[in-house]
Amino acid sequence: MQLTAEQRDILAVIRDFVDAEVAPHASEFDHRDEFPEEMVAKLKEMGLFGITIPEEYGGLGLDLLTYALVVKELSRGWISLSGVVNTHFMAAWMIQNFGTEEQRRSYLPRMATGELRSAYSMTEPHAGSDVQAIRTRAVRDGDAYVIDGQKMWATNGLRAGMVMLLAVTDPEAKPQHRGMTAFIIEKEPDVHEQPGLVVPPQLQKLGYKGVESTELVFEGFRTPAASVLGGQDGLGRGFKYFMAAVELGRVNVAARALGLATAAFEAAIKYAQEREAFGRPICDHQAIQLKIAQMGTKIRAAELMVLDAARLKSTGARADLEAGMAKFFATEVAQEATLEAMRIHGGYGYSREFVVERLYRDSPLLILGEGTNEIQQTLIARRLLERHKI
Repeated sequence: MQLTAEQRDILAVIRDFVDAEVAPHASEFDHRDEFPEEMVAKLKEMGLFGITIPEEYGGLGLDLLTYALVVKELSRGWISLSGVVNTHFMAAWMIQNFGTEEQRRSYLPRMATGELRSAYSMTEPHAGSDVQAIRTRAVRDGDAYVIDGQKMWATNGLRAGMVMLLAVTDPEAKPQHRGMTAFIIEKEPDVHEQPGLVVPPQLQKLGYKGVESTELVFEGFRTPAASVLGGQDGLGRGFKYFMAAVELGRVNVAARALGLATAAFEAAIKYAQEREAFGRPICDHQAIQLKIAQMGTKIRAAELMVLDAARLKSTGARADLEAGMAKFFATEVAQEATLEAMRIHGGYGYSREFVVERLYRDSPLLILGEGTNEIQQTLIARRLLERHKI
């Protein structure tokens, strides 16, 4: 792929940052489950919170392809760091594309600097892939909406000062999705309890540590009527808005998987040349060569699929099939690559002293996030059948 000079320069800066300040320390933060304040401050300094926000609103105004390449590099160092940016990016994209001009001018400049960071909240305890089953309600009361319900797995749910929220505004609507509305909810960052909203202690996870994943419990939370995404025209369109963002999110997840798989491959191929067994480096043994060949080939294929999906989505064209395929394939490759890297490392791969242990724990998140890969395959099949209908 031929990159522009600007893209090459941006990626060089990100790569240097990851190699010098992220990769050497990521496992320490992971093992302590500690939020990387200094790394996030550096992301703000580089303007990455506003990477795709138009220049007129204070952002860098870069395209989705460039963003995907940046996410890959950040994830090569630590997927939790890219997670700090991703939900924020999706919320900014929704405001940019579906918000009113007043909402764009109010939120995007603060989001571009990272002064205002956003979470993205759709999932509920009983409603994961079945989004139409959500129960969180928003009821109009004068010039405000009153929100009641419980959300799950909100990345950045505690530290964010804003949440992009999907709630039911018309429970009688048929089909159900026409009764759902997206809200831009402003909240106090780093506060566990405020009027109408409780953020319980963060969920304990296998991997994806250092960035918080939380519940959000709304009970009589009041938000201005003006917080409806898109204004009054946005009533009943929340499901459509969130699904468009999820399609974008699948490109994100695929890029994160590509970065994770690349990190696993780099660790494995380096170790294979340093470790000796039976009097020679283990990379000279055919069994290891087969693993290296398969990892390299599948990662390259995943990269091409991610770039294809990002290019298509950036044009504004429908890209649910391409994004779904990229997400499905790249995340499965990441899972396989981390396991193969562990096997190449032998017993050391199971040790916390080596990076592959962390990579192996991080990889399942990508298979489950933005729609499980089981659900993803049914969506891919459905689109293929539509495209090839006889």
